[in-house]
Amino acid sequence: MTTRPPSAERRPLTITQLGRTRTDAYSWLKDENWQEVMKDPSLLQADIRAYLEAENAYTKSHLEDATADLRETLFAEMRGRIKEDDSSVPAPDGAYAYYTFYRPGGEYEVFARKPVSDAFNPEAKGQILFDGDAEGQGLAYFDIGDVQHSPDHKLIASAVDDKGSEFYTIRFRDAETGEFLPDTIENTTGDFVWGAGSDVVFWVVRDENGRPSAVYQRILGSSEDLLIYEEPDPGFFVGIDYAGSDKYILIQTGGHTTSEVYFFPAGDKNPEPKLIAARETDIQYSVTDFDDAFYILTNADGAIDFKIVKAPVEAPGHENWDTVVPHTPGTLILGIESFKDHLVRLERTDGLPRLVIRNRTDKAEHDIAFPEAAYDLGMSSGYEYNTTTLRFDYASPSTPDQVFDYDMMTRERVLRKTREVPSGHIPEDYVVERIMAPAHDGETIPVTLLRHKDTPTDGSAPLLLYGYGSYGITYPADFRTSRLSLVDRGFIYAIAHVRGSQAKGHQWYLDGKLEKKENTFKDYVSAGRHLVGLGYGAEGKVVGLGGSAGGLLMGAASNMDPELFAGIIAAVPFVDVLTTMSDESLPLTPPEWPEWGNPITDEAAYDTILAYSPIDQVSERPYPAMLITGGLTDPRVTYWEPAKWVANLRYSAPDAGPYFLRINMDAGHGGASGRFEGLKEAAIEYSFALAVVGKVDGLNLTADEH
Repeated sequence: MTTRPPSAERRPLTITQLGRTRTDAYSWLKDENWQEVMKDPSLLQADIRAYLEAENAYTKSHLEDATADLRETLFAEMRGRIKEDDSSVPAPDGAYAYYTFYRPGGEYEVFARKPVSDAFNPEAKGQILFDGDAEGQGLAYFDIGDVQHSPDHKLIASAVDDKGSEFYTIRFRDAETGEFLPDTIENTTGDFVWGAGSDVVFWVVRDENGRPSAVYQRILGSSEDLLIYEEPDPGFFVGIDYAGSDKYILIQTGGHTTSEVYFFPAGDKNPEPKLIAARETDIQYSVTDFDDAFYILTNADGAIDFKIVKAPVEAPGHENWDTVVPHTPGTLILGIESFKDHLVRLERTDGLPRLVIRNRTDKAEHDIAFPEAAYDLGMSSGYEYNTTTLRFDYASPSTPDQVFDYDMMTRERVLRKTREVPSGHIPEDYVVERIMAPAHDGETIPVTLLRHKDTPTDGSAPLLLYGYGSYGITYPADFRTSRLSLVDRGFIYAIAHVRGSQAKGHQWYLDGKLEKKENTFKDYVSAGRHLVGLGYGAEGKVVGLGGSAGGLLMGAASNMDPELFAGIIAAVPFVDVLTTMSDESLPLTPPEWPEWGNPITDEAAYDTILAYSPIDQVSERPYPAMLITGGLTDPRVTYWEPAKWVANLRYSAPDAGPYFLRINMDAGHGGASGRFEGLKEAAIEYSFALAVVGKVDGLNLTADEH
C-alpha cells in the first residue's frame, strides 16, 4: 500500500502582472507541448506523468481499494437501473423513422432506421446505419459527436473522437452497403450539416488552439475544402445548424454574451453567407424561420429575459425587427422551435418550465405545464417541419422520463415512452421539495430536494449538495437513476440553484458573474447552512458536489466555510482561474473573459478573481476530505489545474483532508466514454461520499497519513 501521499516538487515561478506579483510553485505541471499531449497522451513529460501516476496510485490504495466491495455493489445497482437494450423513440423523416438503441451489455449507441409505417411497431426490424459498439471496440476512449443521414437518405456521416481531445473525424458511408466513401475530414468540432443536394457538407474546424474558428465546405468526391466563413475574434466560437424548415443553413458565431448569425440557402454550393444582424456587445440572438420570415429570440433593447421578434428574410437587420412575443420580466424564454403552422417556445417562471404553442394563422396560444414541485421539461424539433406533432419530454427527480407526442391542433397527447428502471422504482417512495433559502443580501435561493420518504429531516441524515452556477446554465430538476444509490442509503440530495444560473431569470445569471461572481459561492454556502438549520443534514455531514465551473464552486466553498463539509467532490474543477484567464494561448481563455473578466488588462478583474480563485486562496484551513478528478486530454479544464490544486492543498494544509487526486489518463472533460464505464466513475464518487459521512465500515477519511 502507498501509505504517504505524493508530494509534488516546488519550483517557484514569480509572475508579475499589472504591477502585482504572485508565485506559482507548480507551473511545471503544465506540459510545454500540451497541445500535442491532447492529441497523443504518450507525449506527456516523464516527470509530470510520474507525479500524476503517483497520485492515482495513492487514490487507488487509500480510497478505491478500501471501497472495492462497495463500489462493485454501487455499480451493480446503478447498472441494474439501466435498461440495457434501451432505445429512443423513432423520429419520422419522409419514408423512414430514425432512432438509436443499445445492445444488452453494449457501451455505445447504435444508429438505425425503419420504414416510417413501422415507426412505432416494436416488432419491426431496423436497418443499422452506424454501430457504435463495433466502431468503439478496443479503444480506450470513444465519443460519437454526431451521426446524420443525408437529405436523400442514401449516405451516413459520422463524427468520432477517439482521444477525448474533442477533435472529431468525419467519415461517410453508404447507408445500404455500409461501405466507407474515400472522403475523410479531420480536425473538426464534430459540428456539421448536409447541403440539400446530399453531395456536400458544411463543417466546423477546430484550429491548432482547439478553437471552433471557421466553416468549410466539402463536396464529396473532392479532397479540397472551401472556406465559407472564418471568425477573426479569438473570443468567438463558430457553430453551424439548420433553421427550422431546413430551407436555410445558419452559421452562428459568438461568445458567452454576444452573438452573430449568418445564413445561406441549404441548396447552395460555394455559398456567400449573409448577415442577419451585426454583433453588439452583450446582445444575444438565435434564429429560426417561420411563416416566411426569420423569427429571432433576443435580449436586445433591454429584454433581459428575452423576447421574440420577426424580420423579413431579405432584410433581417436589427432595424427591421418587429416584436412578436414581448419581454416579460421574470419569465425567461429559453428557446424556440418552428413548424409549418406552429411556433413553440420553452420558458421558465419561478424556476418551473412550460411549453407555449402559438398558432400561425390566428396567433392564439396555449401552454403545457405540470403540477409537481420541481420538474424538467424539454422539446425535440425532430426532422419534420410540415407536421402538427410536437415531441416533448418530462421528468422530475422522482419521476422517470416520459416522452410524449402532442398534436398541436387537437391537443391530444400520446405517451410514446416511459423510461424503464429494470430493478424497480416506485416514485411514491420519494419526496421532492422546492424550498427558498435566504441569501446573504436578502435574495432567496431556490433549492430542489430529493429524499426517501423514510429519511428523517432532524439533522441525522447526511446531505449531498450539488452546485454549478456559471454561464447561465441551470441544472435541471430531472430524473437521474444513479443518485438513488445515495438517496436509498439515507442521503438527502439537494440542488442549489445559485446565482450564475438562470433559475430565476437572466438577471440571476448576471448577478453571478464578473465582479458579482462571489454571489455564486455565498449563495451555495448560504443554501447549505439554511438546509442544515432546517434539519436537512448537519454541519460536518454535508458533501459538496460540482464539476468544471461547479468544481470552482467547490474550491471556493471549501475556502469560505470548510467546516460545513464532511467531503468535497470536485470533478474536472476550474480552480486556477487567475492563471488560466491570463493565458491567451489556451483556447477557452478569450471567450471566457466576458464571464470572469480579463485580468491581463483590467486591474479590478485581476483583484476580483484573485480574491476567490481556489488555488490562490488555499491556506492552512480545516479542509474536509476531497476527491478531485481530471482528464489528461481535457481541453476545457486542463489536467494541470486539479493537479496543482492538490499539490497546493497538501503543502499549505497538510493536517487537513485527506486529498485524493484521480486523473483519467485516457479521457477528457467528459470522463469515461461508455455508458457503463461512466457508472464506475460515479461509483467512486458515491463511495467517497458514503465514506466521509461514516457509512463505510473500517474506513476513516479524516486526514492524510503522515
